[in-house]
Amino acid sequence: MVTITITAMMNDEQCRLSPLALLRVQSWLSPTFPAGFYSYSHGLEWAVEAHDVHDRQSLVDWLESDLRHGSGRNEAIFFSEAWRCATDHEGLGEISELAAAFRGTSEFALESFQPAAACLTIFKKVWPAGTLNLLAEMLREKQVPPALAVVLGVRFAAEGIPITLALPAFLQSYVTNLITAGVRLVPLGQTDGQRAIAELERVVETASAHAASATIDDLGSAAFMVDLASMAHETQYTRLFRS
Repeated sequence: MVTITITAMMNDEQCRLSPLALLRVQSWLSPTFPAGFYSYSHGLEWAVEAHDVHDRQSLVDWLESDLRHGSGRNEAIFFSEAWRCATDHEGLGEISELAAAFRGTSEFALESFQPAAACLTIFKKVWPAGTLNLLAEMLREKQVPPALAVVLGVRFAAEGIPITLALPAFLQSYVTNLITAGVRLVPLGQTDGQRAIAELERVVETASAHAASATIDDLGSAAFMVDLASMAHETQYTRLFRS
């Protein structure tokens, strides 16, 4: 099979990714993937309401804090651990239970569970993988709701996508979805939205490099304002987003 050679800048290793795998990464992280990613703002809607986020720079600052110190950082670690444990039934069970429980608010739990369940359904019908079947069976046995980062981490691993490419792609999708929400909420122009994405590229790269070598012992959050925004969003009077 023809392959595309991509240099992973995080550790200078050569990663080989087939065109088919590249196409699937784009499909699975696309806004058109029917998992409802666009329905969630991760508390950003309240942050705009409270004027904590009011322009491009404040949006970038908010998301950078989340990626470096908050739930975005934890999601990257869950993804990385799930990727490593994709064929380890016991390890995958532990990380799945942690990911399901490690939610600061009910809306954060919804934001992870519902898209994850949709992903499992779509993957089963369109891009099946034995490891995902084992994950779904294990979740049923343990009565644990699926977590988005875990489901995607397992599926990326099954596709043979290196963690040095899978993790930045996952975090970039996480960030761009929230920037798209910010463009609508602040509101910002499309060009400012693209500027925000560009300004966060290095942050995504750094956060990915950290999470790739992190373990569950490194989980934790210091971005308390993100959790507070999510809690306040639960009773926000006018809402466009589900979180």
